[in-house]
Amino acid sequence: MRTPLFRPLVALLAAGGATLLPAAAAAAAPTPSPGATPVTRAGTSFLTATPITAGQPVRVDASVGDHLYWSFPATAGQVHEISATITFPKARSGASTWTVDVFDGLRRRQACTAGAQTPTVDAKASSVALGCTLREVRPWAEPWSADPLPGTYVVRLSVVELPEPDLGAPIDVDLLVGVAADRGSSAEDGELAAPLVANTKAGTVLTAVPTEDPEADDGDSLAAWLPDLGSRWIWTGVGGVLAAVAGVVGFALTRRPRRA
Repeated sequence: MRTPLFRPLVALLAAGGATLLPAAAAAAAPTPSPGATPVTRAGTSFLTATPITAGQPVRVDASVGDHLYWSFPATAGQVHEISATITFPKARSGASTWTVDVFDGLRRRQACTAGAQTPTVDAKASSVALGCTLREVRPWAEPWSADPLPGTYVVRLSVVELPEPDLGAPIDVDLLVGVAADRGSSAEDGELAAPLVANTKAGTVLTAVPTEDPEADDGDSLAAWLPDLGSRWIWTGVGGVLAAVAGVVGFALTRRPRRA
């Protein structure tokens, strides 16, 4: 009797372990790619975000209060995972809260399905770890939805709450973007025409003076000397009419009748 009961139990445990293995593998932290060149700088805005690739480690020196930006490309079917570690070389006066945010090519903030996106660390801690696992990038989506689409994504690392005396303190930032899964372009009924890439090109400067329409600026016409009829002029005219009517009515009520 012990053998028939023992074998189904072993099979059940083996099936459960096989089911948990993919989840454990997906939750593992990303690892740097062999031979990848480390990045030692970061941007200060969306327009100056430092480009990186998946598996390329980032190591920068910054200060508390800085907003650090990096950008990376994403294609359909990929699931990206961002991990960051902030080290505090010096002691701090109080607790602080840090956050890692990810935006797509349209600067829409993307939700994280896993990871410590906004952790709080006390003053005695020497480091804090942040993480964010994005949703799978779709090959297309409805215009009103916020689904992740192929294109350039931007990672922003910043502090949201901290004591004011800790502003400007030095920190060491380690960041890595990895691909947790890559299923390729799935067979969906649609495809994005072009990747969503933020416009980082500055506008052109006009050197020539624009010409004015001579008919629009006619100084000899009577309309040019009249003031613009704004709401103040309208209410002033209405008030004048009401005052005149009130004066006539008041005079009629208080006038003495003539004697014959």
